[in-house]
Amino acid sequence: MQKLDEKYLTRLAEISDAIQKSPDLAQYLDEEEDEFYNELRQAYEPLLSEIHHQVAAEAPLQLATLEKTLLEDRFEGLYLPRVLGYSVLRGEINDQFRYVRPNDHFKEILLAICHSPHFEQLRKRIGQSIQVGFAMSSDIWITNLMSQVENKRIRFFLQQQRNERFWDIKEREDIYLRYSSQFRNELYFSADFPKSFGEMKANFSALRQFLIKRYEVGGDNSSLKSQIKIFLDNEALQNSEEYVEMLAMFGNFMDLEKAEQDSFKAHFKRERTKFDDFDEKYLSFLLHLYESELNMDASHDNRMLLLTDRSTKDKISEYYRIADKVHSLGYVHPETMEAVQQFCNSHEGLSVEMDCLRQLILNYFERLINGLTTAEYLDFSKSPRFSRNTCTCLAMSDSTLPLKNVAQIHSKITDGVHRQTRQRLSGHQAIRLFSVC
Repeated sequence: MQKLDEKYLTRLAEISDAIQKSPDLAQYLDEEEDEFYNELRQAYEPLLSEIHHQVAAEAPLQLATLEKTLLEDRFEGLYLPRVLGYSVLRGEINDQFRYVRPNDHFKEILLAICHSPHFEQLRKRIGQSIQVGFAMSSDIWITNLMSQVENKRIRFFLQQQRNERFWDIKEREDIYLRYSSQFRNELYFSADFPKSFGEMKANFSALRQFLIKRYEVGGDNSSLKSQIKIFLDNEALQNSEEYVEMLAMFGNFMDLEKAEQDSFKAHFKRERTKFDDFDEKYLSFLLHLYESELNMDASHDNRMLLLTDRSTKDKISEYYRIADKVHSLGYVHPETMEAVQQFCNSHEGLSVEMDCLRQLILNYFERLINGLTTAEYLDFSKSPRFSRNTCTCLAMSDSTLPLKNVAQIHSKITDGVHRQTRQRLSGHQAIRLFSVC
């Protein structure tokens, strides 16, 4: 957690002074009417939201510090419901939709709200956030949190947010996905960069999640460069899978200056030479990136093509040579298809490099199909090009994954065709169709 820059502290001081001098605050404190607090919200929460988004974009490693600052009394609880939502989603979760480790930031913000003199105003906007946070937390953790709330009425309110329905993993998944979709395009993740090997082993998964989310949403990540370079220069962190993953993320997603490229090449070459099975581990993580929501395309692979020495004899060089051909000529070009076939014949069907190639071509195919309208798809599916595209994807179906995914794409679009056709039927036509059926 980094300290806030002076410019953010100055802006926060200006906002807090305006809040304290606001006539709306004075009226609310005198009369305690909801309408005056709502007017205070409407006047100052947009300003707090603006600075939160600014820090998230420019200095994401300072977000936690900013949110702790907003807990101070001078901000009168404003914007805390939104901050509570960010803290719920920032916690790292596992495949059971449970927090990997206790979400202490969520706890700190929730307790601040519970102890706030404005709790009655804030409680109207925090119920769903608490439900989701509690659903992913352990009973012991929740009990410990509630023991720190002395007010019986507030404890009862918290107890009401616990729901046995969320003991079921499918229910937890459903509420998490629906809740997180409200924040889909927002930058709210933050993390700490490890300084020691022990810190890296304990916290790297959260750092990985933070970086991937940043790359997924987009925006300016140049402020992260210095911390990533410190990470890569730290000898205590080298020769580890986490270090390989950091190299992969830095190389694929960051635009580097000449000096930064030279430094990266030196790190990559050293690990490639000294770390056992480096090529397997790198390609395995690359496959994970291909399969994620990052929408990786030629630009990412082209960055790595500039940063890697393809004269080195390993799976990385072999993979990037065939990937370069796919990107430069197109995956349905006869020369590419021949090269792909030769690559398939010279590599084991379930090898990681084959999985990467399959996913690379499948991603191209998915982007093509998903970009078609219903009418375009119907025309395209009848064309020779459709057969070439499909055959290219399925020719490498030693793994059932690509075949399954292509079938899902086809099913999704044909379902859309049938749905639109049904919607266009008039009532009379629908009756005739029903009668015939």
